[in-house]
Amino acid sequence: MKKNISVLAFICLLCFSGFAQQKPSDILLKNYRPKSIYHIPVTIPDRAKYPVIDMHSHPYANSAQEVDQWVKNMDEMGIKKTIILTFATGYQFDSIVKVYSKYKDRFELWCGFDYTGYDKPGFGPAAVKELDRCYKMGAKGVGELGDKGAGEIYSKPVPGYGLHIDDPRMKLLLAECAVLHMPINIHVAEDYWMFQPADSTNDGMMNAGDWHVDVKDGKLSHEQLIQSLENAVRDNPKTVFIACHFANLCYKP
Repeated sequence: MKKNISVLAFICLLCFSGFAQQKPSDILLKNYRPKSIYHIPVTIPDRAKYPVIDMHSHPYANSAQEVDQWVKNMDEMGIKKTIILTFATGYQFDSIVKVYSKYKDRFELWCGFDYTGYDKPGFGPAAVKELDRCYKMGAKGVGELGDKGAGEIYSKPVPGYGLHIDDPRMKLLLAECAVLHMPINIHVAEDYWMFQPADSTNDGMMNAGDWHVDVKDGKLSHEQLIQSLENAVRDNPKTVFIACHFANLCYKP
């Protein structure tokens, strides 16, 4: 009898210890899995009520079969057209055109800028020539450009490190986009919390460390990146700019 009581007491002690370890201060954020106690109506639409244009996608499909499946998914969801931001020029853009050519009315391809030789004298005319060529191949716009502080890093196959959207070397390209009526989609900066110290006060919480943007070695700060876009818009009034992700100014009132 005493042995059974001792075993029961030991089990109770284990259970109590388990509960004691679940104090709020002991629960790690990565293990936080709240379950809502509120029973409210939930609507999950199966498809768009009206035809939709997806304004921001990338060339995820790498074969004709994958493109066929993509179109099937679009039909099921009520998506009329998808804008493919390729970043690409040259042979890379040509290969993307070939993959998506079967559905010209369902996909709209945008090219990148060719930054070959951007760090050498005379940069500009050749890049404009390549832009014109991509336009004739079917490119309807340019993007997605991407500057997170180090310059134009998204363009393929040649990135433009240290080249910002308001750089004088960009002038010919931005002007040609106005002539061709090609809007420019640009990803400038990142969420503001990525530029802040990755400490316990950071609004990005656990992602702050993994996605931290270290402003050093000539990189632009968040404020400087936003200013670079404003400079480009001011100096190129006939060029259409699309600041995707709300120019990462979501923190602004």
